[in-house]
Amino acid sequence: MKIRWWFGIVILFFVGCKQEVQKTDWQITDLQIVPRPKQIALGKGYFELNEKTCLRYNSFSEEIRIADNLTKAIEEKTLWTIRSADAARQNVICFALDSLSDIPAEGYRLAITPEKVEFKAKTSAGLFYGLQTFLQLLADTSLYDTKEQLWRLPVLRIEDEPAFAYRGMHLDVSRHFYPVEFIYKYLDLMSYYKFNTFHWHLTDAGGWRLEIRQYPGLVEKGAWRTQEDWRKWWVGGDRKYALKDDPGAYGGYYTEKEIRNIVAYAAERHITVIPEIEMPGHSEEVLHAYPELGCSGDISDSGEFCAGKEETFAFIEKVLTTVMELFPSEYIHIGGDEASKKHWRKCRYCQERIKKEHLKDEAELQSYFIQRVGKFIHSKGRKLIGWDEILEGGLAEDAIVMSWRGEKGGITAAKSGHDVIMTPGEYCYFDAYQADPVTQPYAIGGFTPYLKVYSYNPVPPELNVQEARHILGAQANVWTEYIATPEHVEYMVFPRMLALSEVLWTPRGKKDSADFKRRVATHIQWLKKRGVCVFELSDRIDMQAEVDTVRKQINVTFGNEKYRPEIRYTVDGTLPDQNSALYTTPVVIRDSGRIKAALFEGGKRSGYISSARFDYHRAIGKPVVYHTNYSGAYPAAGAGTLTDGYRGGLTYHDGCWQGFLKHIDVTIDMGENMDLGYVSVKFMQLTGPGVYMPRYVKVSVSEDGNHFREVGKVVNDIPDDRPELCFKDFTLHFKEHARYIRLFALKQKGFMFADEIVIY
Repeated sequence: MKIRWWFGIVILFFVGCKQEVQKTDWQITDLQIVPRPKQIALGKGYFELNEKTCLRYNSFSEEIRIADNLTKAIEEKTLWTIRSADAARQNVICFALDSLSDIPAEGYRLAITPEKVEFKAKTSAGLFYGLQTFLQLLADTSLYDTKEQLWRLPVLRIEDEPAFAYRGMHLDVSRHFYPVEFIYKYLDLMSYYKFNTFHWHLTDAGGWRLEIRQYPGLVEKGAWRTQEDWRKWWVGGDRKYALKDDPGAYGGYYTEKEIRNIVAYAAERHITVIPEIEMPGHSEEVLHAYPELGCSGDISDSGEFCAGKEETFAFIEKVLTTVMELFPSEYIHIGGDEASKKHWRKCRYCQERIKKEHLKDEAELQSYFIQRVGKFIHSKGRKLIGWDEILEGGLAEDAIVMSWRGEKGGITAAKSGHDVIMTPGEYCYFDAYQADPVTQPYAIGGFTPYLKVYSYNPVPPELNVQEARHILGAQANVWTEYIATPEHVEYMVFPRMLALSEVLWTPRGKKDSADFKRRVATHIQWLKKRGVCVFELSDRIDMQAEVDTVRKQINVTFGNEKYRPEIRYTVDGTLPDQNSALYTTPVVIRDSGRIKAALFEGGKRSGYISSARFDYHRAIGKPVVYHTNYSGAYPAAGAGTLTDGYRGGLTYHDGCWQGFLKHIDVTIDMGENMDLGYVSVKFMQLTGPGVYMPRYVKVSVSEDGNHFREVGKVVNDIPDDRPELCFKDFTLHFKEHARYIRLFALKQKGFMFADEIVIY
């Protein structure tokens, strides 16, 4: 086994550790294991791991390998020489594989008594995962006595197994290329947290990343581009490719030898590598190298293979044959998403194919394409995986659906008898922001903090018991348009990877978000000491509103990602200090108020100030008439959204932002004529996914609902090319007596999102 970064994480606390531990009784809350095991029972006393401790194992190769791993991990950081002793009964660590055991395939048993440590498993994978748990015990500073230089490990018994069979991490190496050494490090970190599948996104417009000797042009012409910066190259650039030695060329690829080594390295850590070769869309780099694989006519803006030419399928079959020689995985991912099909409509070859195969349209042509490739993959003894678009038009029986556009595709697939891997963007896209965007490097959008990841349940409630068996597990996707370096990948992945590891390994009933926050705080320090560029949790105070229409008030609950934070706040607009109110119970807002809150430690503010306005305004609960409909994709709470009292947060996925593809034109009925003087509505802009401010917002009022008079208009002043997430309150002050208020927002382009129309 190659020894790289992995073992160093085990004993990383030695540097600068001065703690002396005499503790001999422990609670479950003293342990720092992630993911949390299925069952832990603590006893009394401890096992002393010292320089005289020996190992006992049988001649099975995996027992020898695991014992050797543990030996090297300890010897790297001590002066000990760990020996094996077949007859040892005291002060011994034992490894036992039993193929006849009733322990589940990836499960293990770990028993620590005062006399010995004993690992048991049915498979080598189970033994490996047991070792990861033990290594985390060794990494715990509270269990190491620096004075005597030994560990005191609590007497315990762990019975453990994963909740889901598929536990995946993805990495896009097309948009940005990462060196081989980083791929090894990524796999090490995955194995430490018991992930078993690496989804390697190897091809896309950003660059072709694997050597195919039959088609050298793929790497010669398709692996380098003219710009490193994705925004300059793809969003606002010419999207041109380059040769390796061209000035400014950016890119790279993995050789066949490097890929074989990576696959073997992953296998030693019980990780399966699933390659993704995109088709029929997302293939601009292929068409640059081999334009004859594109449709007839001008394909300068095309990313789709021609589905009508036989040479397309000959190319794909040869490429996939090489891919399957390099990757022994049961599954081969072929993408299948976001094919525009516009060139197929004009292509004579595609239209001939539609006619010949008696297909209805271009949508059925895509189904033909996917099914034909799927049959070829099946003929080689493998199974096809694709993004949920592959559902359109029917699937081969053994095809696997990866549900990314929410859970709908996964639900449909499971109900149809197909296996599913859940990876919805709302919970599993780690390219989204994990804190207030103002404080973070530029990202594609969204807001997915680690506790939101932790809250995810991969099994939708819409599925019955039989259908739920088709949910194999879930996966985090790391798309790298705006993640250019290995350090930035780590920053976006950690600690969110830890949250997903517990989602996929730990039984849902055993999860505890408060206890997880405690353990994450420890693991962040471990990872930092080992050189991982980890996100150190947000100082942001999350303020959640509960609108109480009976008492006519808003109850505001505070939260923060850190463990047991001290939060102080004000409601009068002043900045919080050490003398401000300490948060213990929900804050009550009647009428309106701006809350300012911050974290404090040792009497001093330790983070930035979070601020949010809450209004129990006069329109709460009032009916809204929509003259233009909101988007069915982003309905929020439906027709009552704009007057329910709930304000939107940092992402339009939070259920408070209502989306519109047309102009917004709504009328609010206040119930009776009254004096009115204030209307305000907030919009967001995030240009990456196509969310923009309105050109202007106009407000009119009426006594009878028929005759309206305009009271004012606010013109947008935020440029539509500003890429960062931003918000704007469109606010009007006036003096009118009316019952009806009509608000009109003129669409600029893309989507508009509004959260609440505040009226006084």
